[in-house]
Amino acid sequence: MSTLFTRIAKGEIPAEIVYEDSHVFAFRDVAPQAPFHVLIVPREETAGLASLPDEGDHLYILNAARRIAEKFSLDSGYRLVINQGKDAGQTVQHLHAHLMAGRPFAWPPG
Repeated sequence: MSTLFTRIAKGEIPAEIVYEDSHVFAFRDVAPQAPFHVLIVPREETAGLASLPDEGDHLYILNAARRIAEKFSLDSGYRLVINQGKDAGQTVQHLHAHLMAGRPFAWPPG
């Protein structure tokens, strides 16, 4: 069974795609936590960081984040977050990164 994100990639569920290449795609979060908030998702289904193979589409997340930041001129800064597991807030069991910008972020997060 396909994850929610795989169904978005296939066009079965609508989303505002802001970036895509042969390895990853990115779309605007439906419940944004910052003025700019997109999810960067590998096309290959992997449940999360804990189950990553050594090779695969997940290796392209960082390059995509840089390209998206350049495309949207996120010059004042941005945050890239990957949650692993329920206690960290992962709600979809398909590895993805949150790229957020447009407001100051506190440290530590939480």
